[in-house]
Amino acid sequence: MVKSVTDLSKNNNYRSWVKELKQRYLSARLKASIDANRTLLEYYWSLGRDIADKQYANTYGSGFYKTLSHDLRSEMPEEKGFSETNLKYMYYFYRLYSQLIENRPQGVDDLSSPNLLQGVDELQTQNRPQPADDLLTEICSIPWDHQRRIIDKSKGDAKKALFFVRKVIENSWGRDMLLNFLSTDLYERQAKAITNFSKTLPALQSDLAQQTTKDPYVFNFLTMTEDYNERELEDALVANVTKFLVELGTGFAYMGRQYRMQVGEKEIFIDLLFYNTRIHAYCCIELKTGSFQASYLGQLGLYVTAVNHQLKTEHDNPTIGLLICKDKDNIEAQYSLEAYNLPLGISQYELSKLIPNEIKSSLPSIEEIESTLEQLSENDKD
Repeated sequence: MVKSVTDLSKNNNYRSWVKELKQRYLSARLKASIDANRTLLEYYWSLGRDIADKQYANTYGSGFYKTLSHDLRSEMPEEKGFSETNLKYMYYFYRLYSQLIENRPQGVDDLSSPNLLQGVDELQTQNRPQPADDLLTEICSIPWDHQRRIIDKSKGDAKKALFFVRKVIENSWGRDMLLNFLSTDLYERQAKAITNFSKTLPALQSDLAQQTTKDPYVFNFLTMTEDYNERELEDALVANVTKFLVELGTGFAYMGRQYRMQVGEKEIFIDLLFYNTRIHAYCCIELKTGSFQASYLGQLGLYVTAVNHQLKTEHDNPTIGLLICKDKDNIEAQYSLEAYNLPLGISQYELSKLIPNEIKSSLPSIEEIESTLEQLSENDKD
């Protein structure tokens, strides 16, 4: 006897199989989309290389791109990617990344041993010479519109461009997120905090920890009054914790604010506590709205030690501490760090939106705005 369709729909194994088929289809469609994008960009790369090799632009002047655009559109009228501007970007695309690719070997065997720490493999891959074909595949793995934005901002700096390509891949950035970080000088800020990590941590962990830092941190998502204090800054960061986590970078998980711990008979409160899943370590952040002072490191060191004793497990790496202050003297900061055997770092932060108090006080409060909206809503009903 053949079971009815109704009976089959109640079969849990069948329903699980249908869901599995859906996921396999979506995965296949996504892979096809990624492969199609990569193939297109590899074609753009080859077209840009041809333009560079044939030197037609130098021979025939700026009219070359107009002529080539017209002829390609005549040959392939259904295709939309052959405007004069796009053809120029293909040439720029090739010229930019050829600095990294042209002199690399076409393929090598990777005989490196597997590593137990997540993130270490990434670091080794970045530091190891990459075969030219693998590097080109990586470069062509992001959307063409992303590439055009990166080309504009990189100004011929191939290492900067590759840095942003890898960030897009690593974090699945959309266009708006990419534009945000292109405008905040992320490349110039990345891994720039003054730290003693190289002295206090094993080499690979030290490099990974350094990469998680920035200097300065850009809190341009905050609106502050001119004479804000540390608690107000902390309030604002926690209220915008999602954007704060994006600025901190990959792998940070928020653990708490004013995180309470008992040390002997006293309580201590860590401004902000995070856990980083890439370096497998807790991170204590201390915020200061004034200039750096050496004494701040003693307080931060206490927090780091307390976390190591009370929260860190055998599976975690040593806790790191990060002091973020309004400004600092780099030499004073470096000298101060030499006195500590705990992994500590010092960075600055920047705010772009400061409102004078007299203006701030004249702005309506949230309650006033909500009350006005409610009144308008009632009037509309009448």
